[in-house]
Parts: sequence; structure tokens; C-alpha cells
Amino acid sequence: MAADLARHVGVTAKAAGKWLNAENLPGAPKMAKLAQLLGVRVEWLAWGAGESPQIERPAPAKPNQREHPELLSLSVWDESTPLDDDEVAVPFLREVELAAGSGRFSIEETQDSSLRFGKRSLRQNGVQFDKARCVTVRGNSMMPVLRDGAVVGVNTGKSSFSDVVDGDLYAISHNGLLRVKQVYRLPMGIRLRSFNRDEHPDEDYSFKDIQDQQISILGHVFWWAMFAK
Repeated sequence: MAADLARHVGVTAKAAGKWLNAENLPGAPKMAKLAQLLGVRVEWLAWGAGESPQIERPAPAKPNQREHPELLSLSVWDESTPLDDDEVAVPFLREVELAAGSGRFSIEETQDSSLRFGKRSLRQNGVQFDKARCVTVRGNSMMPVLRDGAVVGVNTGKSSFSDVVDGDLYAISHNGLLRVKQVYRLPMGIRLRSFNRDEHPDEDYSFKDIQDQQISILGHVFWWAMFAK
């Protein structure tokens, strides 16, 4: 199926295979082609957003159906679609304000939104199925690698400072705020680094700062995806 999909959309079979295995997401132009092919909205195909995925489109010409009959077997899903045996539904983490105006937040797991990953993809990245979570990146601090609204996959099984690999991306709780940063270990603490260092310089925290500001590692980022803009 990957080869057929690749031919229709205009990519390599390897790239199409990564889409089908939930290892990567297509960019905006290819996502638009897939949405048109399947007759669904782009936002629904990417994130399952919206109540009705179907859009009106002309019936495909019969010659095209004969030319690509296998593409008609592609299926779409939403939150109510049962998981296949080789799939895992990975929930999202989000910030929740504890009290109006208090400025304090807690990080909770949303029950109404998830992304599907292939079990094989998680195994290849050393992620236990029940330890995978997704996080939405906000702001421009991780530009140009991660734009505002990008989604990252987080392995919560690697949530100790002793697990830190210098320079890798981690999801962090900072006084209840959800952040995604490069993390470096320092002799007396840690350094948080943004890709957009012109606007967001390095942040160094001592072990006392870590305790006082309630800085904790939620997990190691093993996957990310976003639309091209």
C-alpha cells in the first residue's frame, strides 16, 4: 500500500511508509493531497479535529478508480474508531489553571484527545506503550525546528535528571508550566536552551532553583510533527 500511496501523492515509498506507521506526518501540501484523496478535512486528517470529517467533493472519475483501486481501501478514523491490534492511542498532556488569577498551573492528561502511533514505532524508539504522551508546543522559543502549535511525542519513562542526554529535547514542568527545551547537565544544576536563542537566551538553574521553582522533567521527546507554513 505504501508504494501505491507514494505514487499517487508524489513521494517515495519510504516516506509514505513512515506516514502509515505513524513515524512522521506529511507536510501541508502532501497532507492536502491526502485529505482530497480521502474526502476529509485537512485538520481532521491531521489531528482528528472537528465533528464531521467528511467534505463534499465530486465523485472520482471511473478511469481513476480503475487505475488506483487499492487507494479506495484507505480508511480514516476519529476518537470513536476502535484501535487496531498494532496501534496505541497516545493521550495529550496540557496545562490547567488551578484557580482564576492565581497564576498557578497543573499539568494534567486530557481524556478527549489523542494521537495514534504504531506499536512498532514506539518499540523502535524504546518507548513503553503506557509511557507515551503528546504535548503541544506553544510560543516561538523553539523556532525554526518547532513552531507554535507543533506536537511532540514524550517518553515519560525517562523523567529523571540522571537520564538527561545533553542537548536532547525534553518536556518540562516549570512551576506547573509546560515547556519543551534542550536540557544540559551542569556541575551545579541544569541549563535549558531554546533553538531561538536570539529572543530566548539560555536559562541556568542551580539545584536549589530546581527545588524552589518546582522544575521537573516530564519525559524525553522522541518524535515531533508540524505543518509547514
